[in-house]
Amino acid sequence: MTEAKHISISILGLIVSVLLLIPVAGHAQKVKKKVIEEPDTVPFFNGFAVSADLLGPIQRVVSDYGQYEAALRLNLKDRYFPIIELGIGSSDHVDDATEVSYKTSAPYGRVGVDFNMMKDKHDIYRIYGGFRYAFTSFKFDVGSMGLKDPVWGDHTAYEGTGIKANYHWLELVFGVDATIWGPFHLGWSVRYRNRLFKSIDSMDNCWYVPGFGKHGKSNIGATFNVIFDI
Repeated sequence: MTEAKHISISILGLIVSVLLLIPVAGHAQKVKKKVIEEPDTVPFFNGFAVSADLLGPIQRVVSDYGQYEAALRLNLKDRYFPIIELGIGSSDHVDDATEVSYKTSAPYGRVGVDFNMMKDKHDIYRIYGGFRYAFTSFKFDVGSMGLKDPVWGDHTAYEGTGIKANYHWLELVFGVDATIWGPFHLGWSVRYRNRLFKSIDSMDNCWYVPGFGKHGKSNIGATFNVIFDI
């Protein structure tokens, strides 16, 4: 047997050995990965949190409408967060151009769920998206000196008191919250609100809707929340 044949046989044997070892190595790697992975020990119900919005009261102080709002949020495995938000919205407004006055104060409520979008669900920071179904039933007062008669020069006043209305709307929510210390969190959210349907007695529109904001088909709002885990 020549030296070239010896070399060919040796190379062939080496190739066969490598091919036989590849499945074994792959299997060992899979076993190693399975050993490294740890089971998720976070319980399905992982507590709840209470929160309050700070932006609404500030808005009420610096403008002629705003709201006071608190929320209760459940924690399901750090992934899903069912939430209930309750508040009182109020307004006391006089239009500078028309001198029409508008006044209301009434409760509102929202119910929905947030979804934690972070890869590490158990991080102290959370980025979430969610939705809310919201409703309010309220009464408002409206009044005006009316329009000036071009012939006689007098005004025909009109007013409405205790006009009944209700609003239903949907909110799409994007938010962030972070642990500051222990159970104390701070967070903010941006909300796109879209009216589903409305009912207003004796008038077509109202200036402000508690919890929704200025009357219209849709708007964008925000919250800044102080949150405590319990």
